[in-house]
Amino acid sequence: MLGSRIASMAGADHASEPRRSTVAAVQLSSQADVGENLRTVARIVNDAAARGAGLVLLPENFAFMGDEQTRATHAETLGDPHAPIQSALAALAREHQIHLVAGGMPERSDDAARPFNTALAFTPSGALVASYRKIHLFDVELADGTSYKESRGNTPGERPVVFDAGGFRLGLSICYDLRFPELYRKLTHEGAEVLLVPAAFTLHTGKDHWHVLLRARAVEAQSYVVAAAQWGKHPLGRVTYGHALVADPWGTVVAEAPDGVGFALAELTSSRLAEVRTSLPSLKHQRLARS
Repeated sequence: MLGSRIASMAGADHASEPRRSTVAAVQLSSQADVGENLRTVARIVNDAAARGAGLVLLPENFAFMGDEQTRATHAETLGDPHAPIQSALAALAREHQIHLVAGGMPERSDDAARPFNTALAFTPSGALVASYRKIHLFDVELADGTSYKESRGNTPGERPVVFDAGGFRLGLSICYDLRFPELYRKLTHEGAEVLLVPAAFTLHTGKDHWHVLLRARAVEAQSYVVAAAQWGKHPLGRVTYGHALVADPWGTVVAEAPDGVGFALAELTSSRLAEVRTSLPSLKHQRLARS
């Protein structure tokens, strides 16, 4: 099931009856205590499901935000039903009968010190149906003097991933991927209608680029963008921007979380997708290779 890392479409006819799905883009302030972080996740997922969310997206580093060495000790083998983080996620999906997408957690790689940063998608039955390993790693020296070297503690992924949930075709990405439009073009070519962006954007970059990049991805892909976020202060002096949001295929922000732990809630509709893609059929006007 996970060998190809691209989930099949299961025969869905996306051109038939109108489709609707309520989504929640979660905003957390995760710390270095995995147990406490997962308890917060459970509370927020419960609240989102009670508000009608059928798809819940968790941000990057939802289970752990701390030093890379400790993070590596929490790495899990993909698909292990007894692994603490994955079993907790599967149980939440089953309990609330939702599609739960958890975007970015440590997955074991061939290098024990450098796990993958992996997003996982669970069905309402708790089955793991898709996983995506973060392709682009955040290695930068920011103007404020902050330094990040994500490749020091992470192994990069290689393949884009799309899957079906709630009647829509979804494309996975994680945080720094947002700056690489070619990834989202690939996801669109593979049928994505909703782009998922779980993130932990720094305050320094987020205040200037978060909204601009998310809206740009929505406009150029003519797709919904659902972006979960980390917010506030974390270990090692890290500060994240927050502003979890949902943008529609026209690039309009239709829901956005305020500061603090919570979520942005919005309804996705196939009629809005069709309206935008029909009125301005730019996806049909592409001239360059679809590689």
